[in-house]
Amino acid sequence: LTEIFCIADDFCKEFDLEVQKHQVEALDKKSYYRPSRMCESEIMTILIGFHFETFRNFKHYYLFYVQKHLTREFPDLVSYNRFVELQSKVFIQFVLFLKLICFGRCTGITYVDSTCIRVCHNKRIRRNKVFKGLAETVKSTMGWFFGFKLHLLCNERGELVNFCLTKGNVDDRNQKVFSVLSKGLFGKLYADKGYISVFLFEMLFNKGVHLVTGIKKNMKNRLMSVNDKILLRKRSIIETINGELKNSCYIEHSRHRSPANFIMNLLAALGAYSFFPKKPSIKFDKEQISQLDLCL
Repeated sequence: LTEIFCIADDFCKEFDLEVQKHQVEALDKKSYYRPSRMCESEIMTILIGFHFETFRNFKHYYLFYVQKHLTREFPDLVSYNRFVELQSKVFIQFVLFLKLICFGRCTGITYVDSTCIRVCHNKRIRRNKVFKGLAETVKSTMGWFFGFKLHLLCNERGELVNFCLTKGNVDDRNQKVFSVLSKGLFGKLYADKGYISVFLFEMLFNKGVHLVTGIKKNMKNRLMSVNDKILLRKRSIIETINGELKNSCYIEHSRHRSPANFIMNLLAALGAYSFFPKKPSIKFDKEQISQLDLCL
């Protein structure tokens, strides 16, 4: 936690300096919000630390672990209800912290995939009021669910590159989704057969990204380099990341009481994954693969 706090604190200090440079003075100098004793970096550290522990319930984690065992690290702790109010106020800082500090960079080899995030059990879909009008009921390869879709990009080192959260009924090949995901991308983008689309291929190709997918049984065979075949078979790396986010970081559960807390829990899980010491990665010899291409 100390390392995460130092990184987050340095980022928040630079963020505050940049905000002060472009801040406009208000005519009404009254303060309508009570200032918090806890700084923004402390709130971000506690949110990220929750996904490193074995707790499934954030309230239990804050009351029985943070307030009892981390009082030296966080001397200005507030009550649980007050902390829930404060965590949504670091949303902008958290998103920028993920984009600028936590996420990796595109290396020319990128994998894309989407995973469903259920917000309640199927039997309670009609009674769910928290995400009414936000989440959608849709059928996926894993069955019916009520919730959202998380679209992820990662490189061959297992580092997250970008993400996008949409409703559950949004297609994986949606143009607006890839207009967000493809920012800063170059090289090869490997995906499963669900991303087969001529329009998507042309759109990405015009941006300097080559979309590589498998072919369906009713499609004509096409030539593919040995390098692309080998890397396409390694697509399980992003599926492993989705599994770690769900099973280790617990981005999917049915105890959300507000959409804002759901978003903050998701951002904290993505930030916690970036600090994992071991990530799934691909080991391959580029020179040996290039020699195989020449031989064939």
